[in-house]
Amino acid sequence: MAGGLRLLWIVVGLSLMVAVAWAGGDTASTATPSAGPPKAKVDVVEETIHGHKIADAYRWLEDANSPDSQAYVRDELAYTRSLLDPLPGRNRIHERLMQLLSIGTIGTPQIGGPYFFYTRREGTQNQAVLLVREGLHGKDRPLVDVNQMSTDGTVALDWWFPSDDGKYVAYGTSASGSENSTLYVIETASGKLLPDQIGQARIAQVAWKKDNSGFFYGRNPKKGDVPEGDDVYYLHIFYHQLGTDPGKDPLIWGEGRKKEEILVSQLPDDDDRWLLLTSYQGSSGKNELFLQDLKAGTPPLELTSGKDFHYNGEIFRGKIYITTNEGAPHFHLFEVDAANPARANWKEIIPESDGILQSVGIVDRKILAQYEQNASSQLRLFDLEGKALGNIELPGIGSIEGIGGRWDRKEAFFGFQSFTVPPSVYQVELSSRKTSLWDKVATPGIDPSAYEVAQLWYTSKDGTKVPMFVFHKKGLTLNGKNPTLLTGYGGFNVSLTPNFSGGRYLWLEHGGVFAVANLRGGAEFGEDWHRAGMLDKKQNVFDDFIAAAEFLISDKVTDKEHLAIQGGSNGGLLMGAMITQRPDLFRAVVCQVPLLDMLRYQNFLIAKFWVPEYGSAEDAKQFDWLYAYSPYHHVKPGKEYPAIMFMTADSDSRVDPMHAKKMAALMQAEAANGQSRERPILLRIDSKAGHGQGKPITKQIEDGTDVYSFLFWQLGVKP
Repeated sequence: MAGGLRLLWIVVGLSLMVAVAWAGGDTASTATPSAGPPKAKVDVVEETIHGHKIADAYRWLEDANSPDSQAYVRDELAYTRSLLDPLPGRNRIHERLMQLLSIGTIGTPQIGGPYFFYTRREGTQNQAVLLVREGLHGKDRPLVDVNQMSTDGTVALDWWFPSDDGKYVAYGTSASGSENSTLYVIETASGKLLPDQIGQARIAQVAWKKDNSGFFYGRNPKKGDVPEGDDVYYLHIFYHQLGTDPGKDPLIWGEGRKKEEILVSQLPDDDDRWLLLTSYQGSSGKNELFLQDLKAGTPPLELTSGKDFHYNGEIFRGKIYITTNEGAPHFHLFEVDAANPARANWKEIIPESDGILQSVGIVDRKILAQYEQNASSQLRLFDLEGKALGNIELPGIGSIEGIGGRWDRKEAFFGFQSFTVPPSVYQVELSSRKTSLWDKVATPGIDPSAYEVAQLWYTSKDGTKVPMFVFHKKGLTLNGKNPTLLTGYGGFNVSLTPNFSGGRYLWLEHGGVFAVANLRGGAEFGEDWHRAGMLDKKQNVFDDFIAAAEFLISDKVTDKEHLAIQGGSNGGLLMGAMITQRPDLFRAVVCQVPLLDMLRYQNFLIAKFWVPEYGSAEDAKQFDWLYAYSPYHHVKPGKEYPAIMFMTADSDSRVDPMHAKKMAALMQAEAANGQSRERPILLRIDSKAGHGQGKPITKQIEDGTDVYSFLFWQLGVKP
């Protein structure tokens, strides 16, 4: 089921926990204590950008390989350890997190011929294992176990695609959180690896031909074939015939396209005639569809070129089913003949509704549609003409995590979880719409029924109503001083829907309140909600988050001395804006893999993908938007700031660690509490780790130990 392809995780990932080395215990640190953080050298670079004189004292930290930069990192980590390692209760926090994070994960089965493929992680396994089951009630066996590929669990399974009949599976792995996948092919029945091996396959999106002779896939250029740093761009579509040299794979599509476009391909579930090609314009919510008739051998035909909307396509029996927000912010579904796909021939078959239509797929010759309403998932069933056949009942308010099914099979699967429901997989019979639990992970040591979740609404600065989930123990007295951890994201069309996190229960068990604000910039209320928090409207996101914090205080949940905030990636930018715009509102901040220097961010790693979301300082008008809130440029000398832990990782291939390094150096030098050991500003850089994808459980435990030790310390919670 390829319908409703979403690729935003490629552009920027939610990273709610970033790993750092645990050197804990309740005893004193072996690191040499110091009166304050190391003093970073000042080497000012001045430049004038669009008439503004910009001084940067720490640009030298952008070079991670320089001896000065490496010495700075060593000194910062020693200082951080000297403060965190002696904190009381670290062993207890670590032991409890080991129990909580041993709660496993389970993925949604995908069907290939007689086989059912899904991922599962159990107990202390660092990474999920790709399992295969022959027949619905057969016995599971491991097909790809990346835990066997490294002693420290830092090789990750990035993605996998079974062939139509399940004979083969193409999968990608990468090391140390780099996400730069190498593509392999394995034979399902024997577990034998084929000699085919393809590098630079970060966004492969494999589309198998029905006879298993080969597949279409995406590949980036090799280092040296393009200007330095551009090997993360120029994604092109190739065709690989099994058993041939990948270096001679013919180029199918991408020549002449912009280097920042993300190109993917897909074949219909029922034949090999039509190749649907999609070009994603970064994260702007805009993309284009192209169609190539492989039987006729004609060039790709533009279907949607030049329109500022989002389109997803699914082809079945010669018809294209197109989900789009063109003319409908909540999305609607069109049908058109592939042989005559001009826009004038599109026919609306499922109109816009109150819910956000996120994706569709053809299962059992019906349309299975996933919706989201008020930040919670829904499933609805339609016939191929768009006639409503009814809703599929879900276990409760929560999030669908993947759908599996085929056009020629009567059963389908969906993953589900919520704040109090651990990862579970349900089977649904499309004819009756009845669901049954297929499998779930156990939650030893947690009684989810002892906790409650409320969805509250508050008013942002401009009068916009914004929802927020608030999660805590049942019967907890909200006395205005409850330790509270607030998080948000607000960008890239990403929704923060209810999800299960075992580690979060450590906070709740100690009387903590956990809150998730559904800020503008996300997808919770359609593309209009997204666009209300991007480009020149990015300040709306920050205003929404400030209003969420103020609501928690006015509603007598907490106060400024017991309120902490946490966010990563785009959410790390959010944390940076909170640090510089409302430092008085929070006691502690965990700022993970953040974007902070918004005048230079576009020059590093894959950040040009994000220009449609943020803008670029290279443009005079967009410079004004970015300079107005860029956290690195709004640190005020002598100002008192919250206690802060900046967290990043040396193999992050999305957000350059330079952001956290420069911000930490600047704040330690200029903030009133920059030298404080009681209200510190800390920098953490993990080794052999990336942006967060594929992080081994051992590192997640280490990370959580430091995060919660820091938060308990700063908010006065007894471990």
